[in-house]
Amino acid sequence: MMEKSLFRFLAKLNRVILPRYSKHDITRLTKFQKLIVGYRYWVTKNSL
Repeated sequence: MMEKSLFRFLAKLNRVILPRYSKHDITRLTKFQKLIVGYRYWVTKNSL
């Protein structure tokens, strides 16, 4: 239960701080941008 609340908090924080790359072509992103996309996916998956 505590783990879920942590990931939900991180997901809310991600929405505010991190940029969104949903409108970009994922094959043209830099490695750092791909890292951000992967991190956001991991947090979202664990918060659900």
